[in-house]
Amino acid sequence: MAINIIQKSEYAKLLVEQRPLMDVRAPIEFTKGAFPNTTNHSLMTDDERTQVGICYKQHGQHAAVELGHRLVSGAIKQQRISAWRSFSESHPDGYFYCFRGGLRSQISQNWMHTEGFDIPYIEGGYKAMRQFLIETIEQASQRPMLIVCGKTGSGKTEYINRRVDSIDLEGLANHRGSSFGMNITPQPTQINFENHLAVNLLQHQACDHETIVLEDESYLIGRSAVPQCFYQAMQNASTIVIEANLDERVDRILRDYVISMTARYREMKGDEIGFSAFSQYLLAGVDKIKKRLGGQLHQQIKNIMLEALKEQQSRNSVALHCAWIQLLLEKYYDPMYEYQLSKKRS
Repeated sequence: MAINIIQKSEYAKLLVEQRPLMDVRAPIEFTKGAFPNTTNHSLMTDDERTQVGICYKQHGQHAAVELGHRLVSGAIKQQRISAWRSFSESHPDGYFYCFRGGLRSQISQNWMHTEGFDIPYIEGGYKAMRQFLIETIEQASQRPMLIVCGKTGSGKTEYINRRVDSIDLEGLANHRGSSFGMNITPQPTQINFENHLAVNLLQHQACDHETIVLEDESYLIGRSAVPQCFYQAMQNASTIVIEANLDERVDRILRDYVISMTARYREMKGDEIGFSAFSQYLLAGVDKIKKRLGGQLHQQIKNIMLEALKEQQSRNSVALHCAWIQLLLEKYYDPMYEYQLSKKRS
């Protein structure tokens, strides 16, 4: 059979076009990191992969391949092929990959060929395409950037999302970048955060945007670390400042961090458990910055927050939340912002 391989020169095209990808690596490999628009239908389970790996180290490649064929045979083999067939039928423009584009890719392609499917695999596999994405971020760090600054609650993320030439780092990290920034769903792995950033950068470049517009961020967005070269470029980039008065900022934070988050927790967990989970999220947020606030201010804010939560639960009123939000802005976030902005200007 003719081997149908997607060359390394085509990586950018298939990622920009968001072509469907099938990852035939073991689940443990997939969980650590994969690419956008990817489905995991593994050739071997984690346990089967471990057994083959041990055999390879002890007895060599030939023995390992024979063991792999014994482990994945009969009904098990047909189950794997059936999953690949389903993927190919749903995504006729799809591709698949293993770790290095080697034996697992070739075996998978041969098995699919016997079923009448000619699905191409990616040259170099996950390892080569991951390296390509790392280099994409490094190269993008040399492009012009514009950093959107502003006090907490000024609407930076809204501004970012209105622009077609922007990349939302907080969206990619699934975290809003503050002590209250955690979302209900978990953050991506570090590798997946970087992979999604790189793909966004490829799409940005494909649209011929001259400047990458980004929100001012810390090195860590939750637990997601902005790649060092990219973060350093952000520190040296031009800035613009979004301004909003205190009332507007309080209203925006109330909407985003209280009203919307309450609704999300209740939608996911039900009214009673959801509100309890929301309360824990809010109280944990202020506890995270206890040392920075100082004991007295921390307790003052927490007491107001507890009263606001009681009012919200009993009367469905969120008005009392405005008091702790304003206090936190004036006593903590605004002074911290002014200090960080002065460092950028010096």
